[in-house]
This record gives sequence, C-alpha cells and structure tokens, in this order.
Amino acid sequence: MKEETKQIYGGQAVVEGVMFGGREYTVTAIRRKDNSIDYFRLPRHNNKMLDLFKRIPFLRGIAAILYASSNGAKHLNFSTERFDTDPNDDEAIGHKKEEQSKLTMWLGAATVGILSFIFGKVIFTAVPAVLAHFTKPVFSSDMAQILVESVIKLILLLSYIYFVSLTPIIKRVFQYHGAEHKVINAYENNLPLTVENVQKQTRLHYRCGSSFILFTVIVGMFIYFLVPTDPLWVRVGYRILLIPVVLGISFEVLQFTNRLRNLPVLRFLGYPGLWLQLLTTKEPSDDQVEVAIASFNELLRLENAKN
Repeated sequence: MKEETKQIYGGQAVVEGVMFGGREYTVTAIRRKDNSIDYFRLPRHNNKMLDLFKRIPFLRGIAAILYASSNGAKHLNFSTERFDTDPNDDEAIGHKKEEQSKLTMWLGAATVGILSFIFGKVIFTAVPAVLAHFTKPVFSSDMAQILVESVIKLILLLSYIYFVSLTPIIKRVFQYHGAEHKVINAYENNLPLTVENVQKQTRLHYRCGSSFILFTVIVGMFIYFLVPTDPLWVRVGYRILLIPVVLGISFEVLQFTNRLRNLPVLRFLGYPGLWLQLLTTKEPSDDQVEVAIASFNELLRLENAKN
C-alpha cells in the first residue's frame, strides 16, 4: 500500500496511556493498577459547521485545534480518573467524579479543554510582548523588539517544557507520547504492529503537535513585523487578535513540511519541530508500547467494523 493512500491517524498521550483518532472514532487505552488495559471509545459526531471549516485552508487549522482540545480533554479525564483506581474498586470512580470542580461539572470536559488551550495561548502570547517592551532602552527598533519578543517566547516555551518534564507523571506522559509516535511510524512504514517492530521506530514525527507549537513562534514573528509595537496596549492587543491567524498559518506550514518530508533537500524545513520533540517525547518501555499498540489496534477494529 502506498503511503499516500493510507488513512492518516493522529494521537495524543494521556496519563498512563495513549489516545488515537480516526475518521469515525477516537480510542484511548490505559494501563490499570492491576496491569490490565482499559479502553475508552468515543464515536466522532458530525458537525456541519466544523466539517465546513475543515475544508477551508487556514480555517481548517483552527477547527482541528478546537476539536483536538475538546476531544482530548474527554480522554484525559478518563485516564486521570481510572489509571490509579483498582479495577475491583471501580465504584470509587463514581465518587471521584462527584468531587470534580464545579467549573468542570458545569462547563463539561470539552469546554474546559478549549478554554484551557485559549487561556494558555493568550498567556504565552501576551507575556513575551510585555517582557520585550521593558528592553526598549536597549533594543529600540521595531525589528529588534519583535526578535527579542520571539526569543523570549521560545525561551519560556522550552523552559516550561523542560521543567514540567522533570516531574515523574509528565515524564511518563512524554514516554507514552514517544510510544504514540513509534506506533504511527510503524504503521506508516507498513510494519506489523509488534513491540519489537514499534520499538525500532523513531519517537519523532513530522505531524506532531509539538512541531506545531514551535511553528507558531516562528510564524508569529513574521506576522508581527506587519503590525505596530507601540504603545504596549496596542502591541498586546494585536498579538491576541492575531492568535487565530498565527494558528491557521502555522497549521498550513505543518501540513506543508509533512508533505515534503520525503524530499531530500526540503525535508529540513520540518527539523526545528523534530528537535523540539526531543524534549516532548521520551523513549518508552515495552509495556508502554504495548498499551499504544492496543489502543491503535482497537481503533482499527472499530473503524473497519464501521466500514
């Protein structure tokens, strides 16, 4: 089977597991305390407005991000609720749900996921602009200010990823992130999904959301050259208003670099994103790869049954 004819699958690491998504379903598999594997299966629901946006360049990136944020939050909730609960004591999960925050109960996991993404994006966009503004006595020109702002944003991003990766639970999530990529790479290379075959694959992948995050920094820098940097409130206002534009263009850049990854001369365009994945992914254990394979195989079973 040629790679171009293959269905494109995406994924996400969760707590003690991996989520994969296809045309009809998204599936999460997690490792429970008794070493068993548990599943969360969620059918995709058609949304005419969302489906329309997904066909429009530059808007399709926004639609994909909003869907990934809302859907990913549901799978993340499942994993955090169940991974540390003994399967023989699943009643405790019901009690755990009652203790969820009122905000989550009121808005729902999907909305909270979207709001969390938007809030985080606003913070990482506005703070570098404010910090760069304080360097104006040294870097006074607009070009220098934008370059300083971009460097600060990159430093904040890398620092945040590095320090959260030091916590045990996030380190394991990053290992499952690596397992997710390895499974996708094995599938796209037409290899049987065995632990041995999957472990031989690279933990990096061109379509990864980590690459997308880095592209937003690079794309944003070029877009900011087109708008004022003074006064500060105008500068921050433009940054926030341009978030959808930066996200939409960055998504197209990510898709473009993915299409070029097999061209010897042009594949380097995706290298910065791959370098960032050296931080956001870790080498997984065989047990973690086994969970990722189980998740992907369950997705394929559901997708094939639907078709």
